[in-house]
Amino acid sequence: MRASLIQIAVDEGESVESRRVRVAGLVRDQAGADLVVLPELWTTGAFAYEEFGREAEPLEGPTHEAMAKAASDAGVWLHAGSIPERDPDGPLYNTSLVFSPSGDLVAAYRKIHRFGFDKGEAVLMGAGQDLVTVRLPATALGVATCYDLRFPELFRALVDAGAETLVIPAGWPERRRAHWTLLAQARAVENQAFVLACGTAGTHAGVPQAGHSIVVDPWGEVLAEAGPDEEVLTVDFDPSRVAATREQFPALKDRVLGLQPPRR
Repeated sequence: MRASLIQIAVDEGESVESRRVRVAGLVRDQAGADLVVLPELWTTGAFAYEEFGREAEPLEGPTHEAMAKAASDAGVWLHAGSIPERDPDGPLYNTSLVFSPSGDLVAAYRKIHRFGFDKGEAVLMGAGQDLVTVRLPATALGVATCYDLRFPELFRALVDAGAETLVIPAGWPERRRAHWTLLAQARAVENQAFVLACGTAGTHAGVPQAGHSIVVDPWGEVLAEAGPDEEVLTVDFDPSRVAATREQFPALKDRVLGLQPPRR
C-alpha cells in the first residue's frame, strides 16, 4: 500500500481559497497512491484562532467540494485533514473529512480532545464524541487529530473498533517536536499498528510548526520522516504486518484493565 502525506506550509500571505486550489493540485499529483493524508486545519492554520470563526464552513462547504473533486480526479482515498466546521445547530468543530476514490465523503471526525487549556481551540470549538474508523480495501483506518495523540485510551478504543492504521493530521508546534515523534512511536508500539502522522510546516499566527510528518510501523520503527518544510512524504508499507505482529507478539491479548469491571 502506498501512502502520501502532504506536509502543507501555511503562509499567512496566501488566501484560504488560493491554498485550497493549490492543495487540490497537490492531491491530484498523488495519482497512483492508495491513500493521501493532509494536515490539521490547513485552510486557516491550527493556531490562527481569530480565523476560525471567519473561515468556518459547513461540512459540505468549499473545502469538501474541492477535496472531493481532487480525490476523484486522482483516484485515491483522501484523508483531507481537518477544517473549522460550522454546525448550523451548534458550535464550531475541528472536523476531519475522509473521501473515497470516487469522491464520496465516507467519514467525518470531530476532534475529541481540544487543545488550549481553557483558551483557543478549547473554548472556540465544541468537543466531538464519536470514534471513527474507515475500512479501506487493505486496512482499517482509525482517525484522530493532533492533541488526541496525547491520550492513549482513544487509540486503544480505535483498535478495539478494528483499526489497524492510525491516521493523525496535526498542526504541532516546533517547540514540542520531540513529543510528536515520541508519541507517534508509542501509539504504534502499544497498539501494534501503523501510524501515519501528518503535520504542517510554516508559521501559524506566530507559532512555528514542527513539520516532520512521520510513518511508524507496528514495531515502532520509523519508515519515513519529513523535514521541517513543505514536502510530500511517500512511503510503501504492508498492512498485513499488523496481523503478523499481533500474532508474533500477542501483547494485546494480555490486557486486563479496561476489559472488565474491577473486582470489589
